[in-house]
Amino acid sequence: MTRLALILTSALALALSACSGGDDDAGPVDDSSIAVATNSANLIEVAQGDSELSQLAQAIADAGLGETLAGEGPFTILAPTDAAFAALADEGALAAGGGEQLRAVLEGHVVEGRLDYAALSAAIEEAGDDGHTITTLGGGAVTASLQEGAIVLTSATGRTASISAVDVEASNGLIHIIDAVLLP
Repeated sequence: MTRLALILTSALALALSACSGGDDDAGPVDDSSIAVATNSANLIEVAQGDSELSQLAQAIADAGLGETLAGEGPFTILAPTDAAFAALADEGALAAGGGEQLRAVLEGHVVEGRLDYAALSAAIEEAGDDGHTITTLGGGAVTASLQEGAIVLTSATGRTASISAVDVEASNGLIHIIDAVLLP
């Protein structure tokens, strides 16, 4: 039995040392604009756990979308930050519409399916100068384009938002954090 333990320990040590080595020729990777996390929490739980997305989490609950976005999915949420919601409140853009309007706005930030950064970038490149059209849960359209190296989303009303963090993982989809609320 001691001989078997020695063989297994040696094999494990060899495997670990092989995995720990890096490619000395590889340069540094600049992933500062890409937030990647592995998460067993669903989209709602991830939003509730992020201090910059607390207003989004509350708005989802207020609009009655919590059950949908906590469901199986997958979904991709284009998630406005608290600062984006504060700017929208300063404009008074949602004041008159109530719950129905809030739901429509939020559905314009949800895409059915998993749309990761790599797939979105490829779709934008393939679409060319006109940008890639994304159909949202609410049935509206958001156009994604590349402007000065950043992905910019444009709603049907012409309102724009830039993606500041991408591919935030949840058990039932992804979140891309954006700097403005898109209006349908």
